[in-house]
Amino acid sequence: MSGNTLGLLFAVTTFGESHGPAIGCVIDGCPPGMELSAADIQPDLDRRRPGGSRHVTQRREPDQVEILSGVYEGRTTGTPIALLIRNEDQRSKDYASIAETFRPGHADYSYWRKYGLRDPRGGGRSSARLTAPLVGAGAVARKWLREQHGIVVRGCMQQLGEIPIALRDWADVDGNPFFAPDRDIVPRLEDYMDELRRSGDSCGARIYVEALGVPAGWGEPLYDRLDADIAHAMMGLNAVKGVEIGAGFASVTQRGSEHGDEMTPEGFASNHAGGVLGGISSGQPVTVSIALKPTSSIRLPRRSVDRNTQPVTVQTLGRHDPCVGIRATPIAEALLALVLIDHALRHRAQCADVRHASPGLPAAAAG
Repeated sequence: MSGNTLGLLFAVTTFGESHGPAIGCVIDGCPPGMELSAADIQPDLDRRRPGGSRHVTQRREPDQVEILSGVYEGRTTGTPIALLIRNEDQRSKDYASIAETFRPGHADYSYWRKYGLRDPRGGGRSSARLTAPLVGAGAVARKWLREQHGIVVRGCMQQLGEIPIALRDWADVDGNPFFAPDRDIVPRLEDYMDELRRSGDSCGARIYVEALGVPAGWGEPLYDRLDADIAHAMMGLNAVKGVEIGAGFASVTQRGSEHGDEMTPEGFASNHAGGVLGGISSGQPVTVSIALKPTSSIRLPRRSVDRNTQPVTVQTLGRHDPCVGIRATPIAEALLALVLIDHALRHRAQCADVRHASPGLPAAAAG
């Protein structure tokens, strides 16, 4: 199966299945000399792991990461870094009833048509369980970006189902299971999710992620644009159906006099471009929003077919997130960090010796 690697110079290849003995990734291209231990990676995995609240799947996975290679005496060596996360709470019997049928909205049918067979246990390779190794790799990328360039990558939930969430205080994000930047709305979100779970249905979500401190000049025209690679990575996240850079689809209703970010000696006056101009970073915050579809695994009966295309009714049991977007914030952060470190290394390889006569606009430009 191809398509398992993200990145060019900082390349991450994931492996494993939802109900296999383990999942993991190999990171190739991490610069040598950076201090790295499992303790640097584990906090991000803890933010993503299942079973953290009653609003997500109750699969209990500790997601303890093991570093198998690429680190010697506490520092990266420049050789491939292998991360391993063992699966410890699989319940494959929950999927016995769907082995011969296809769940609506899932990859069951398309995987079967492509490969002629599929692993029905938890979705196999198409499971969101495979985002855990990406979060581990993202933690490595974030550490390097922070130490080398002072870049901060952070995210939050913008909307849960029909409920929009205002960005009031970044300090609130890690204090609730929704990664909501407004602590006052959390009780409403909890009531919404409790009602949704009782109904047996699911909902979608919108996640916002940004990178602060990205230098100007990262990105490759025309077909390796920074924003194109960000969109490519985000669309690789399970359930993502839409990606916006900056103003995104809101730019449709904007006039050119509003959307084009004016420049002053003090910096940009706005950031509708999302920190990317012509596929190259402008020095402003890189801003991304993603839309995640409702969870396809629901208890409500749905029409489908079996392998012989005979009509059946599918009712998905087992442990599932009624909203996959609840745990998506750390994953979106990781993906943005992975794209940024790859472009940082690509820029360094091509333009390390370039010196500009002008220092450019102030780093504290409008976000």
